[in-house]
Amino acid sequence: MSANVPESLDAWRMVSARKRLDGQVSLAQLTRLQGLLVDFEGKCDYALEFGRDETLRVSYVQLTLETELPLICQRTLQRYLHPISMVQRFGLIRDEADEAALPEGYEALLVAEDGYLKPLDLVEDELVLAVPLVPVSPGSEAIEREWEATTEEVAKVNPFAALASLKKQ
Repeated sequence: MSANVPESLDAWRMVSARKRLDGQVSLAQLTRLQGLLVDFEGKCDYALEFGRDETLRVSYVQLTLETELPLICQRTLQRYLHPISMVQRFGLIRDEADEAALPEGYEALLVAEDGYLKPLDLVEDELVLAVPLVPVSPGSEAIEREWEATTEEVAKVNPFAALASLKKQ
C-alpha cells in the first residue's frame, strides 16, 4: 500500500477536511480478489476523495480505480488483462435505515460506530464486483459450430429405445 494512505482512517474527519488521498496497491495484497485472478502480477492505482454535497446534505467518498486484472478468457483459455477504470461515489451512512435517504447516484457505505473505514477494503470490494462473471478477452471470436450427434449418442438420448427392441420380439 502507498505510504500516504493509512491502513484505516476517520471518515468523518476526512469529510470535514475535504481530503484527497492517492494510493497504489499490489494485486498480491488483495487476498479476497486472488481467487478470481490467474496470477497476482500488477498494481491498482486508486484515489479517495472525501467531501460533502451541501445541496443534497450528503457526506461522501468518491473512489477512483485504474488497473488491469489478469484473467483467463473463457473462449481461448488464454491469460489476458481486463482493464478496469471506474469512479464510484459512496454516501456515508451511520445506520442502515439512512440508505433510503441517499439520492440517486450514491452507493451506500455503512461506516462503523467508531467512524473508521479501511481504504483497501473499499478498493478490494469494488474490484471483486468489477470482475466479469464470464471473462472474455476483447477481440476473441465466438466459436459457432454445429456438431453432429453420433448414433450412440442418439440412442442414449432416448431412454425408451430399449423398450422398442422388446416390442419387436
